[in-house]
Amino acid sequence: MSKLTLHSAASYAGLIIMMVAISLLAVLLIKPIMEVGLGAFEDPDSILNAFAFIFIMLVFTALLLILIKKKAQNIISVIIALCLASVIYYVVIALLYQFELGILADVIGVVCGIGVIFLLWMYPEWYIIDIAGIIISAGCAVIFGVSLSIIPVLILLILLMVYDFIAVKRSKHMLTLADGVLRQKMPIMLLVPKTKGYSYRKNGFDIQKPGRERGAYMIGMGDMIMPTILVVSAQVYAGGEGVMSVLGLSLPALGAIIGGIAGFMILMIPVNTGKPQPGLPLINGCAILGFLICCMITGAWGWLVL
Repeated sequence: MSKLTLHSAASYAGLIIMMVAISLLAVLLIKPIMEVGLGAFEDPDSILNAFAFIFIMLVFTALLLILIKKKAQNIISVIIALCLASVIYYVVIALLYQFELGILADVIGVVCGIGVIFLLWMYPEWYIIDIAGIIISAGCAVIFGVSLSIIPVLILLILLMVYDFIAVKRSKHMLTLADGVLRQKMPIMLLVPKTKGYSYRKNGFDIQKPGRERGAYMIGMGDMIMPTILVVSAQVYAGGEGVMSVLGLSLPALGAIIGGIAGFMILMIPVNTGKPQPGLPLINGCAILGFLICCMITGAWGWLVL
């Protein structure tokens, strides 16, 4: 069992700071993304969107598990690289849209996407992974957040809470998936060292050996993206005129951020044992609770009307 030290507390704080950074960056990206018209679904109010999301995720997960079993590491790296590069591309063209650069914006987006992937491939150090992870997580969250109104998001997050628990604690296929992906040079997680001199390039991160002392704390991008989808959706569909806000951030969205952080802090208690834990039951659950409490405070219940 890992002992909670000042250094490990600082590492936890680093993960919390990244969680906040992802949420705030996602909120800042709302306007550019909506102006470009980027979105995952046409009808944000459709409850079927949540089930479509789960279906696509299950198909993608099954594909990766098959490739891991077949030891097709190169194909896994290419698939993940294309997904990550696509998010970078969309974020860049959304930010450049207001400058009316035309096709030049697309060229810059492609170059940035390829550049980030090339850097991750050639020098996958933990701080490079984290910078890319923050941008990619925020980009994913805002694209889905603006495409899903509150009720579909709540259904999605609850379904993911159940799925994550089963995938980690029962079937445990999520551990196989995470371990297989971590062996590639296209990691989809965030890392904070807990030992001086830790290097992901040299030391890696073995998720399947809970008894082994690791040099870093790791959290999957999914654990950051999913609650942030609620933050973005709350800002778009539960914010607006008449709703209390703090520096432009609606109170329901702020409640989701605070709740997510609270869930993460609670999660760190079992994580400190060194055993893999499902993150979404606590993080999503507390984010939803924080959102609902702030809706109660502000009276922002307009999203309940379908």
